[in-house]
Amino acid sequence: MTSEREYVTAHLEDLHADLDAWLRIPSISADPAHAGDVAASAEWLAEALRRTGFPTVEIWPTAGAPAVFAEWPSADAGAPVALVYGHHDVQPVDPLELWDRPPFQPTRVEGPDGPELHARGAIDDKGNVAFHLLGIRAHLAATGRATPAVTVKLIIEGEEESGSPHFEALLEEKRDRLACDVVVVSDTGMAAPDVPSAVTAMRGLADAEITLRGPAVDLHSGSFGGAVPNPLHAMAELLAKLHDDQGRVTIPGFYDKVLPLSDRERELMSRVPFDEQAWLAGPAASRATYGEAGYSTLERTGARPTAEVNGMWGGYTGPGHKTIIPAEAHAKVTFRLVSDQKPQDIGPLLESWVAANVPAGIEAEVHTPPGGVAPCASDLDSPHMDALLAAIGQAFDCDPADVLFTREGGSGPEAAIVEALGAPLLFLGAGLPTDRIHSPNERVLLPMLYRGAEAAAHLWRELAARAS
Repeated sequence: MTSEREYVTAHLEDLHADLDAWLRIPSISADPAHAGDVAASAEWLAEALRRTGFPTVEIWPTAGAPAVFAEWPSADAGAPVALVYGHHDVQPVDPLELWDRPPFQPTRVEGPDGPELHARGAIDDKGNVAFHLLGIRAHLAATGRATPAVTVKLIIEGEEESGSPHFEALLEEKRDRLACDVVVVSDTGMAAPDVPSAVTAMRGLADAEITLRGPAVDLHSGSFGGAVPNPLHAMAELLAKLHDDQGRVTIPGFYDKVLPLSDRERELMSRVPFDEQAWLAGPAASRATYGEAGYSTLERTGARPTAEVNGMWGGYTGPGHKTIIPAEAHAKVTFRLVSDQKPQDIGPLLESWVAANVPAGIEAEVHTPPGGVAPCASDLDSPHMDALLAAIGQAFDCDPADVLFTREGGSGPEAAIVEALGAPLLFLGAGLPTDRIHSPNERVLLPMLYRGAEAAAHLWRELAARAS
């Protein structure tokens, strides 16, 4: 047993106590009624970081919810600087009736893989942040140091679950304070409890709303049906053309900048244990798989770009019937992007495609909000990645070469961090696909948090060793 693990094991109750207190704060950033709770969450974290030993801890206000910054400089001259990113806000809990236990009353449950902690934010992202409090203490105790082997900074934002609307401005404002040599993102997870793995990329996101207009007003379907174009019919036809029979997006140019998966990545991803039928019956809650031909389900969900219709509406949807040809039809569409796609490129491609595929008599409008989220990825051959794989390997008692690669299908502000700070990315998280993130009955498998704390403790030593 490593000295880091001995320390973590001896101080698990500290981690449990921290999570019990922090998870009771309903820091739902999407709900203005909880603005005070988000602020209280930031205050709690700031005090916990001071208690842990960070000499610099500050709450940074934004035009929305506050972020928390902390810094613990290394006493070693020339030591590299690592910046940990996470967030302290959480998703809404609706529908409340689907929760087995109160969402902000942390409850320990014995599960098939060990003890679980159930609460909103248990893993996304308070659990992933909290293990760093224990991890840095374990690092200091195991190495006998008074300061960490690398300068450790944290930036924990309060609006990630609301799309990080003010985070890029904060990055710009505080660029000098956040300067670092590597960014460690702790808002992800691993493939399975017994599968040491490292996320290597996150997808980007672009969204759009399509409006199709036909007649100037709703028309009587008996008098005009079959004689003028129906916007809802046109919308159904348009969206049906979004994919071909191989599951590929049909928008010209959509795949032009997609960076193909390397043979190494595909081989490592193929070794990740994945029971497709269990996935369908469990997290996916679906009857069949679907997607781009030639790729596995894991590749489709993390490494390939997608287009999804999120909603469509128009005409009459109330009780009974209203026999009309509606004047308008609407749809919301989102695109998950991979390297080297750019969200700002998607809008013009979509507009051109829509214009080429609507029938005569239908006017189309495509609204693409500015911004979006760019995809991001780690450099698999960098010394920073070697340090991460070594740290995870030690926490899981395996060779670093046996740590598998996965990709995260979701999106966050990681690319904005890279652009603002010019630092490479690493991903270290303790979540699992079965943790019901964003869903009722969110949970964290506590042994995964223990492994996360140990891996973090090893990581600071390993990063310093490769910089010397």
